[in-house]
Amino acid sequence: MPLVRISLLKGKSRAYRKAIQDGVYQAMREAFDVPEDDCFMLIDEYKPSNFIYSHSYLGIIRDDDLAIIQITANNTRTLEKKKALYARVVELLAENPGVRPENIFINLVEVQKENWSFGNGIAQYG
Repeated sequence: MPLVRISLLKGKSRAYRKAIQDGVYQAMREAFDVPEDDCFMLIDEYKPSNFIYSHSYLGIIRDDDLAIIQITANNTRTLEKKKALYARVVELLAENPGVRPENIFINLVEVQKENWSFGNGIAQYG
């Protein structure tokens, strides 16, 4: 049920984008109790003039390899699950495609279960 939006600076290879997608999905499956085949992801690429970010907010040094990952999910997970998800995403993306942990920005948006329709105009969780 999570909907994932991944924002990157334009110019990354297809393999790089696929590795990010695969890593985020694997982390959600392992650390966030996401069922198999529950994969809905959008990857957006931006021109430098449209990809604005702080290079040093909170003392974290970021560069143009920044990946902004926004995950919309049901508000049913514990703080421990959320922390485990963040850590696992960073671990997997550091391995492949080699993103520095400082360049992984994750935003979790939690919604009520009835705020989803997966098709047919039906609130499957409502």
